[in-house]
Amino acid sequence: MAAQAASSGGAQATAATQLGDLPEECLAQAIALTSPRDACRIAAVSPAFRAAADSDHVWRAFLPRESPPAVLLHPAPPPAAKTKKEAYLGLCDAANAAAVDGGIRVWLERSTGARCYSLSARRLSLPWDDGEFCWKFTPHPRSRFGEVAELVDCTCLDIYGTLPSSSLTPATTYAAYFVYGAAAEGGAGGGHRGLSYPDQETAVSVGGRVVDSHDVCLLPPDGGGAAGVRRRPRRREDGWWEMEMGRLVINAGGETEEEEVTASFEVLGWHPKRGLLVEGIEFRPVVAHG
Repeated sequence: MAAQAASSGGAQATAATQLGDLPEECLAQAIALTSPRDACRIAAVSPAFRAAADSDHVWRAFLPRESPPAVLLHPAPPPAAKTKKEAYLGLCDAANAAAVDGGIRVWLERSTGARCYSLSARRLSLPWDDGEFCWKFTPHPRSRFGEVAELVDCTCLDIYGTLPSSSLTPATTYAAYFVYGAAAEGGAGGGHRGLSYPDQETAVSVGGRVVDSHDVCLLPPDGGGAAGVRRRPRRREDGWWEMEMGRLVINAGGETEEEEVTASFEVLGWHPKRGLLVEGIEFRPVVAHG
């Protein structure tokens, strides 16, 4: 009887042991193998899980490593933070991301840690076929880069931006976005013109191979113009419009040779155009919500 009681007591003790009873170091080691989103969810389970999930060991694993020479991979370091979690969240602040490498802003997508890029208008290829005065760079209060490219007058409109494929986070699906505005009607420049024609296209290519393309229209849904196009823009919280240009998948295996990712926007036809305000092109991970 005594042996049975001892055996029963041992089984109860074993059954009473919970995952949260593991040492904090063990929990942190396991959580560091997940993602920032998972770590935040785990922190809500219990005080023991919260202590492990918020530890520097976990968030150090989510911070970007040192980048290889001559390849833009990581955002600029944020101001001094008390914890690694604060440092990580600082790198996710797109609005305050520092400009690096002559007009590129880099930050991290909060839930996954994947890298995001914003190319300024200065970093884009803009058409000059109509003469060097068809564009002008002008200060703009909403621009993250301080200035935008304003289309003064042209007939040929083909805009594109490029990044090395190695800059994007492996095993990640990205979308490219054209970020822009339009000059106000009645303004000093006479407003916008020629931006509602239906023959507008976007494309995303990798190493010269087109992987996604769309028929688009720059005008918002209530702006009139072309009907029946597949893709329209959306208004962002910062006041700009953005158009999804297309998607691409960055494979996990890495490339044997360096390839460029290119996102382009083109208005077909030779009709006059003016009043387009170009903020830039962004590459951001496609994140599933829920």
